[in-house]
Amino acid sequence: MSIIQTAERSSKKDPSENVIFQRHLIAYKEAAKLIDGTVLELGSGEGYGIFELAGNAKKYIAIDKYPSDIEPDLKKKYNIEFIQTEVPPISEINDSTIDFVVTFQVIEHIKRDRDFLKEIYRVLKPGGKLILTTPNKNMSITRNPWHVREYDPKEMHDILSIFFSKISLKGIFGNKKVMDYYEQNKQSVKRITKYDIFNMQYWLPRWILQAPYDVLNRINRNRLQINNENTVSSIKHTDYFIDEHTKNCLDHFCIATK
Repeated sequence: MSIIQTAERSSKKDPSENVIFQRHLIAYKEAAKLIDGTVLELGSGEGYGIFELAGNAKKYIAIDKYPSDIEPDLKKKYNIEFIQTEVPPISEINDSTIDFVVTFQVIEHIKRDRDFLKEIYRVLKPGGKLILTTPNKNMSITRNPWHVREYDPKEMHDILSIFFSKISLKGIFGNKKVMDYYEQNKQSVKRITKYDIFNMQYWLPRWILQAPYDVLNRINRNRLQINNENTVSSIKHTDYFIDEHTKNCLDHFCIATK
């Protein structure tokens, strides 16, 4: 699988990203219990979701704006189709043809988030389900300039309810080990942002902040990994759990039914 090396694409190959990688992995593990039939993943990224989900699907369609090098044998084994395109729209997919749409850590990057959800609703079969995760704005430590927006619990429910009448909102949480790391990360970021005395991170255009954010985020993650190597390397997806939705969840975990 090809890897896009930015702070936004977590990779299991980078030890400093293990904490966030495992946080993303728990969503795939949970989704694997739910899916079947024809599955569409929007924002397939590095492609580790394919290994978690494709075996439970009759057909697996992965869409990402970056190219992928999924091995031909893997495509054949799991009936995988990869489409390189930007969404919305999802013009390559016909109406009412998908049983499950999976999209993890994507909607926060989409400018036209309502059109994104409208297109997902269009391609789902009646009774089909959207499984979506996105960061909880309440728990963000600083502004992420790669995100067009983030959602608090009410905002998440409100935008989903525009198109879906049956919505289950849950949250992704971490155990004590995870939350201890979260607090260390929070304090480390504060030591960096204290120099932003004019709060420029909140009013400068996103594109100006993206490059310095990537550099500083990479430095911060590497420093945390060096100073807390045992903690960072030992965190597994089982140190995260999905529970009833609260304002303090790390990510929203949403299931919406057409």
